[in-house]
Amino acid sequence: MLRHDENPADRIASGPVITKAVLRTAARLGLTARALSQVIGVSEPTVSRMKSGDYALESGSKPFELAVLLVRVFRSLDAIAGGDESVARAWMSNPNIALDGVPAEKIRTITGLTDVMAYLDARRALV
Repeated sequence: MLRHDENPADRIASGPVITKAVLRTAARLGLTARALSQVIGVSEPTVSRMKSGDYALESGSKPFELAVLLVRVFRSLDAIAGGDESVARAWMSNPNIALDGVPAEKIRTITGLTDVMAYLDARRALV
C-alpha cells in the first residue's frame, strides 16, 4: 500500500537497488547464499535468481526490510573497520561477548539482526 507521500516510481525502483546492495553486502561480509537466504527470509534458489538479475526484492516486503537492515549492519561495520573487508569479515565470524554469540550466526534471526545493528550503531556513534 502506498503512503500518500510516496511516489509509485520510487517504490518500483527501490527493489532492484536494495537487491543489488544486499548481494554486495553479503559478498563483502563473506556470507554464503545459504546464510543470506536465512537472514532475509528467502530460499537459496531465490538468492540465485537475485544474483542473476531475474528477481528483485519487492519494496515493503519482509525480505526487503530485512535486506535494508543487513545493509545498515554492513554500513556501520564498514565505518568502524575503516573499510577493511578482512576486519569486517573477522568481526562477523568471531564470538562477541557483548552480543553473546557470533554475529554471522546472530543475524540469522530478526532479533539477532536488530541486536547486531543496534550494537554496531552504538559503537559507531562513539566520539
